[in-house]
Formats: sequence, structure tokens, C-alpha cells
Amino acid sequence: MNFAIVGGGLAGVNAASELRRRGYDGDITLIGAEPHPPYDRPPLSKGLLLGKETPESTTVYSEEWFAEHDVDLRTGAPVTGLDTRARTLVTGGETVRYDELLIATGSQPRHLAMADESGADVVYLRTLEDSARVARHLTGSVVIVGAGWIGLEVAAAVREAGGRVTVVEMLPWPLHNVLGDEVAPMFAALHRAHGVDLRLGASVAAISHEGGRTSVRLGDGDVLHPDMVLVGIGAAADDALAAQAGVPTDRGVLADARLATAVPHVFAAGDVAVHDHPVYGRLRVEHWDTAIKQGRHAARSMMGGVEPYAEHPYFFSDQYDVGMEYVGHVAAADAEAVVVRGDPDAFRMTALWIAGGVVAAGMHANDWDATALIRPLLGRPATDAVRDPGVPLADLVTAGDA
Repeated sequence: MNFAIVGGGLAGVNAASELRRRGYDGDITLIGAEPHPPYDRPPLSKGLLLGKETPESTTVYSEEWFAEHDVDLRTGAPVTGLDTRARTLVTGGETVRYDELLIATGSQPRHLAMADESGADVVYLRTLEDSARVARHLTGSVVIVGAGWIGLEVAAAVREAGGRVTVVEMLPWPLHNVLGDEVAPMFAALHRAHGVDLRLGASVAAISHEGGRTSVRLGDGDVLHPDMVLVGIGAAADDALAAQAGVPTDRGVLADARLATAVPHVFAAGDVAVHDHPVYGRLRVEHWDTAIKQGRHAARSMMGGVEPYAEHPYFFSDQYDVGMEYVGHVAAADAEAVVVRGDPDAFRMTALWIAGGVVAAGMHANDWDATALIRPLLGRPATDAVRDPGVPLADLVTAGDA
């Protein structure tokens, strides 16, 4: 028996680990396109940029772990062919047969054509090498296109290192699609308080590089001259291999509640998976926690498990001295109400998003006991007490009044 895992990220390595932990004693082939063993990506835009962590410290397991657990780890080995009928894949010119296959190929940054064609120093932050390129410019001048999580975290790192940074965002607020008008302004205030030149409702009209000088012309005619341009406009599922092999895809690899695809013996997990969540419906999540937990769940399903993957999505972000955690799932535009407790002006608060009459998601900023209180509220009716910001979260949980 050989269980093959395509994708050397967190989903893939956690699947391999879970297979061994659950007693699977057959072969495991873990194949990654990058030349590195599996590593954590959150430090790429946080501690690694600022020198608080090293590439070695981001590694999930040592080389010895793979040897001790008899996992055939192949790095720098993209899979170039997949035949789901013959149950074979091709990597490095070698054909590998599998009995069960996990597709955990992750996602890739969306590209901005004008940036790619400009000849400027343009970075899309996804790999260790990308992070090292960004780190070389932390004390210089940086333009960031996109005020999402990656863009804001890198902006914070640049300012902490003493560099200059302009963030250009088309939406009215940073993180607007996730947090909405009620919470997103807090992050705008946070970055402006730390000296970020935050251009909201703004667009990039052109990027050029001539005579050793980069120019970024905005829609209002203003021209910026950064040392580097970082593009953070989202990511797309890396589902090309699956699609070419006839595995159903729709902006990701389609999977059922168990993380099994419609093709026998083929599963999907992590950023690439669009799975049937029992609470949220069709869902693709690009966060660290989901990659870990889905990888483990997929391993159990590969061994015959029938339980659905029902974990609530969770993510975190650290920017300056503000840390936040978010759990649940709802697009800001779909929320019928947002209840804010605490003091956003002091960057210490909690928020609950209500949709369909229930608590759909919640987050905190610098209120580190809040996530444990938010989790039991998810999916419960949004009663008057929930909607009343004067009622503490702890009282809601204790009373069961949600």
C-alpha cells in the first residue's frame, strides 16, 4: 500500500503525521514542489521578516522525523502528470503508484500583469525566498498593492524596521470584505497611527521601471517611487493538476464533507480544497489552522473514516502590538448585524457577526480570553442579549443565552 500526498505544505505534512499516528504502516510518499521540507507560512510576513525567526525555526519536522516515521519526502519535485484510473503520478521523471491520493497543492498568489511587465522589483509573498526578498527592503521604501492580511502584516513589519510604506487599496477600508464598515476602520486607524501612508479607494494606474527607478502611478495621478512593490491581491487555488486529471474543480478541488473528491481514492485538503462544510456549505479556506486540521482529517478519511470535517474556520494576525483572532465564517456583506463590544479606538474589542438570525462569526483584538467565549456562541440564535453590547460575552456563555 502506498498513500501519496501531493503538496509539501501544512496540509500534506499533517496528513502524513496523522496517518502514522493512527497506525497506518504502509508506504507514504510526500511530494513537494518547493526545495524545502514543509514549513509554517505565517512567519513569512511576521517574525521571519523582522529576524525574530529563522528559516530553520519555521520547519515543521526535522529530516530525522521523516526518516524515523518512514515517510518518503521528496522536495523540489513538482508532479507533472496524474492518471487517476491507473492510480499513478509522475514526478521527476519517475512514475509513482498510489492506493490513496491526497491533493494538497495549496494556492498561488494572484498576479498583477502591469507589475509583472514593469521590470520593477515586484514580490508576491508565498515562499521563504519571497520573504527573504522582502526583508532586504524593510528599511527602504515599499509600495504594497492590496490591504489584505498579507499586505497589512508586511506594512507593520516595514514600519517596525524603520522603513517607509504606502498601502494602496481600492476598497473603502482595509480588510473590508471580511470585517465590514463596523470593524475594518480600526485597522485603518492602527496603521495610520504607526505612520503608514494608507491610500483607500485608490487604484494603481501604471507601474514602470526606467533608469534604475521604479514609478507607481496611482489613479489620481500621484506618482510614488518605491524600492520594491509587494502585490497582495489574494490567492487562487492551485488546482491545475487536479483539473488536468479530470478531478472536478470549481476555483479549487471539489470535495465532500469527508474531504473525498468524486474520483475514487482521491482526496483534497488545505487551500486547494472546496469542501462541503456541514454548517457553511461549499467553502474554501486559506488559513494555517484549516490546513493543519484538514490534513489530519483527510488522513483519517483515507483510512476509511466517515466523519464530516466540521471545524469552524479560524485565523489570526499580529500587527504592531495588536493581535487578533477570528473564528467562524461570513462575508461582511452578508451579515445582517455586527455587535461590537469593548473599545476599538483603544484596539481592544470583540465583534460578533450575525447572519440568518444566528452568530456566524466572531473576532477579538487584544482580548485573549475572547475566542474561547466566542466558539460556543457560533450557530446559536442571536437573541436580544447577544445583540446588546452591554452584555459581556462571558455572561452569554454562562447563561447559555445566545
